[in-house]
Amino acid sequence: MNPDSEIRRLLDVMPASGRMKTTLVGKPNQRPVISTKLPLPWAQNQPIWINFDLWQRLPQPQRDLLMLRTVSWLAASNWFKPDLYQGLTIAGILGAGVEAFQGDAVGLLVAGGLSAIAGVQVWRNSRGLQIELEADEAAVRIAQRRGYTETEAAQHLLSAISAIAKIEGRSSLGFNELIRCQNLRAIAGLSRTQVPETFK
Repeated sequence: MNPDSEIRRLLDVMPASGRMKTTLVGKPNQRPVISTKLPLPWAQNQPIWINFDLWQRLPQPQRDLLMLRTVSWLAASNWFKPDLYQGLTIAGILGAGVEAFQGDAVGLLVAGGLSAIAGVQVWRNSRGLQIELEADEAAVRIAQRRGYTETEAAQHLLSAISAIAKIEGRSSLGFNELIRCQNLRAIAGLSRTQVPETFK
């Protein structure tokens, strides 16, 4: 596989927002087939690292869905999505600033604690199972604009999850991967068991 031509092909598969915000980088020595990091709020461009020696072992539809899923995960991991914990984090920071200015140690401690607790929850939400499921579902939706049916896209992503585990030498899937697989089976019509709403 020629990495340059595969990168060009993958850029065509991506949505326009993904092309603008990500850079595909070959990383032959990494153990994961494809990896990226949680994007920092100020980052303009996020690298996605691919081990092309391992990547070429996957069929093209699986590669397409994995790329769409990775780009969707980066988009879903938005630090600035307005929610309760984002608001509490900002309120805590502002409160800590006011209390520090006034020299109130107890108030500073309370506001700082509120900000820290809410900030930890924002961090967990950006890396949790809900984001993983949202990314899978977004990848399936985008794939439908690339010529796949919903069922095909869900099946390709489902098989890619298992294939990657084997390629990377893992004997079993993690908890989040098992839940993702069950959700994809339900989307593909392979199972009537839905993922509980508490996970979504």
